[in-house]
Amino acid sequence: MNNDVWVIDDDKSIRWVLERALKKASLGVKLFESADNAIQALAHDTPQVIITDVRMPGTDGFEFLENVQVQHPELPIIVMTAHSDLDNAVHAYQGGAFEYLPKPFDIDEAVELTKRAFLITHDNAVEADNEIQPMPEIIGESVAMQEVFRAIGRLSRSSITVLVNGETGTGKELVAQALHKHSTRRNNAFIALNMAAIPKDLLESELFGHEKGSFTGAQVQRRGRFEQANKGTLFLDEIGDMPADLQTRLLRVLSDGEFYRVGGHEPIKCDVRIIAATHQNLQTLVDRGDFREDLMHRLNVIRIQIPSLRERRDDVPVLLKHFLIKAAQELEVETKTLEPDVIDYLSNQEWPGNVRQLENMCRWLTVMATGKAVHMDDLPSEVRATSRDVSNSTTWQSLLAHWAESKLNSNEEDILQQATPQFERVLIETAMKKTGGKRQRAAKLLGWGRNTLTRKIQELNMYEYSQGIGSPEE
Repeated sequence: MNNDVWVIDDDKSIRWVLERALKKASLGVKLFESADNAIQALAHDTPQVIITDVRMPGTDGFEFLENVQVQHPELPIIVMTAHSDLDNAVHAYQGGAFEYLPKPFDIDEAVELTKRAFLITHDNAVEADNEIQPMPEIIGESVAMQEVFRAIGRLSRSSITVLVNGETGTGKELVAQALHKHSTRRNNAFIALNMAAIPKDLLESELFGHEKGSFTGAQVQRRGRFEQANKGTLFLDEIGDMPADLQTRLLRVLSDGEFYRVGGHEPIKCDVRIIAATHQNLQTLVDRGDFREDLMHRLNVIRIQIPSLRERRDDVPVLLKHFLIKAAQELEVETKTLEPDVIDYLSNQEWPGNVRQLENMCRWLTVMATGKAVHMDDLPSEVRATSRDVSNSTTWQSLLAHWAESKLNSNEEDILQQATPQFERVLIETAMKKTGGKRQRAAKLLGWGRNTLTRKIQELNMYEYSQGIGSPEE
């Protein structure tokens, strides 16, 4: 069983770590430091699973993947790379990869993926022409965004209906565009329509078109968005705002694959992939009676959740750099740079408007900041004000979460051991101040016995409250 898994990576430490972990899981392992060596070995031997890096001297991981797919289309291949972006994820899946594993990865996750590769039949339906258009607009190296990239990659060979969920400004339309551009429909139209932006009385005609004379002002026949998107993709943004009567019509189109223009009598066949998006919870709308449950189930075949910017703080620095470069190019001016303390500060803001708010701020800085380097004083007043408002607008749990994120981003460990004493200290100080220093009453407020409180005061070296310990309390 020394031929279960082949690991290909020019990094010796990665090979060593994976070899140990996989052998511990009772899997046989064979190591290669280059894809070229593995290709030679495949001429006379075949593993059950391959784990390969992308960036390597000689043949890279994607070229290797393509080579193996020709001779061994059923062989599951896990692609790992430190260069985590949408192009790599989609390229891996469209090339026929079983799974995409961004570095640094969790070793337990890598082992589980390898085990799954033994059990799941590999799908080798690969597009002959899988050239990938660059998508620099979707940027993310965080774990949360890697899940989005994985989903786009998995859906690249399907025309299934997708529901994109996320807060305002998270980039739902960009994800919809990526789903289209990496699909088999990419050579046909991508049509976007925002349900909340069109007046209700015009929305039906906008979607389905109208016949000449069907209503006042209908001077000519007009094709609707469904006809325009035939063989392509129709993106319905803010689907939760769709009027009830149009929900019924949309459900019928999804069921029957045909519709009628306004004022029309002949059914029109359509082959359209639907991608819907909303910042709302559709189940809540259903419970309120504002959205059809059957339509929700029709749309929610596959759901992609777009993380908010505060859930992907690791991406803020690279997004800032990208948007500053983009703004400078648009305005034909010199690109601004951010001081390190500014980057740290902006990375820890709430960003209720998410990526859109961040991009708009970068445009503002490009125009308004006086020097090339941006300092704290150059930030918009509303952004600087958030640090003063945080105690009023943020729960202690979210503040604690921010603290934990900061520590983990700094590669610190044992953060629970750091946090617990501070947490207890704050509670003890508050209770002691409330009771005027009377430990018995403070202990009761905290839910402890008096002896427990006394011990904690001593353990935490809270000398200001240690006087009188061992004596009867007044």
